[in-house]
Amino acid sequence: MGPVIIFDKSTLESLNPDEAMWLDHFFISNITPLFFIETLADLEKKLGGGRKPEDIVGSLAYKTPDMNSRPNVHHATLLAGELSGAAKIDMRDRPIVSGGKTMELGGKMGIIFQTSPEEEAFSRWQKHQFLELERSRAKAWRRNLSNVRLEESYESFQRFFPLGKAKTYADVKSFVDFYLDGPDQEEVLIFGLLLLDIPEHSRIAVLKRWKSEGKKSIREFAPYFTHVFSVDMFFYLAIAADLVGRGRPSHKIDLAYLYYLPFCKVFTSSDKLHVNIAPFFLGENQTFVPGAELKSDLEKLDRHYDALPDDEKERGVISFAFYPPSDDSFLVSRLWDKYMSPTWRQDRPIIAPQPDTPDNRRLVDQIKRFKAEGTPVPDETRINSDEADHIGIERSVHARKGKWIRFPPEIISRRKNKEGEWEDTPLE
Repeated sequence: MGPVIIFDKSTLESLNPDEAMWLDHFFISNITPLFFIETLADLEKKLGGGRKPEDIVGSLAYKTPDMNSRPNVHHATLLAGELSGAAKIDMRDRPIVSGGKTMELGGKMGIIFQTSPEEEAFSRWQKHQFLELERSRAKAWRRNLSNVRLEESYESFQRFFPLGKAKTYADVKSFVDFYLDGPDQEEVLIFGLLLLDIPEHSRIAVLKRWKSEGKKSIREFAPYFTHVFSVDMFFYLAIAADLVGRGRPSHKIDLAYLYYLPFCKVFTSSDKLHVNIAPFFLGENQTFVPGAELKSDLEKLDRHYDALPDDEKERGVISFAFYPPSDDSFLVSRLWDKYMSPTWRQDRPIIAPQPDTPDNRRLVDQIKRFKAEGTPVPDETRINSDEADHIGIERSVHARKGKWIRFPPEIISRRKNKEGEWEDTPLE
């Protein structure tokens, strides 16, 4: 629950496990593919002081949100779907996830999301279990990073400044928008396809479709493509204008986080590149939060709740912190004011788990039947989450994270028996 947030790796690295628990509790985290890849790539880091890369990756995997998180589809997949005309990309500040299985039962349609490969990987990494394929990918990522040549981009993009270089980031953004809305939209489209390394056969098909659909503006024809294209063009022009240094190949990797901005309400980072550029690509209803500011607020939340009596804390975070504090000195509370129900401050029920009520048993039975007896539907009749009568999400979460018990004892103590039925077992 909470606003959708995207964080970069450095932000999560700055948090301790207790602060990371509150991040997971009060936000829905959009886990970008880049975060997954960057975390994995740490396996190839050269560390001193006797530290092991496996320890670094395991620690980061443990802090990664596991309860209120969604892995976003890779931007290349989204671009391919949009440019081919196979899909319209929903850019309404929420994650785009894949892997859902559409099922039908009794005239009702539902979607079952099972544990994603990314979630399974993070679970393994916490135990220092890495597949050989993952280690190979980490090596390849480091190798590809060393092949980035920003100096070449600096030279080639000088041609965009025949009358003198841009002086500020705002000037660069104005130039990008001016170019994207220029009169020769075919030239703009072709250049964008080349800049994003779209394969030649796909470029030909895209141009053919663009012409057949009346040569719309590229903003209308392919909104997500336009966003990614504008981010890349901004970056290269900022390099050409000497506003972004060209000595760090990792800048190109950091930039890719901005490809996913349409799929969040809040973006947080301490990276200087993000601080300077991200605000130019966020909408009016989105917020950039410096990583240090978020950490400070999560630390403040941790102290606030740690002051509660022990017997109350033992009831589990979900029982005493279903909503953030009403005190608007908390950043998290202000973000809830901006993005959540306007009545959340008044709607503060005391959450008491009641797993064996008739309504809950009926709901559990419906979910079981839907999963066991539902019929998978053909691809052409699949639905999206807005159209579903039911949505089921399967995942494994830590009952405790850091020093915090997340759920009440009567929930933590429930286990499945050999028949797959839930039953109470003594707490360990």
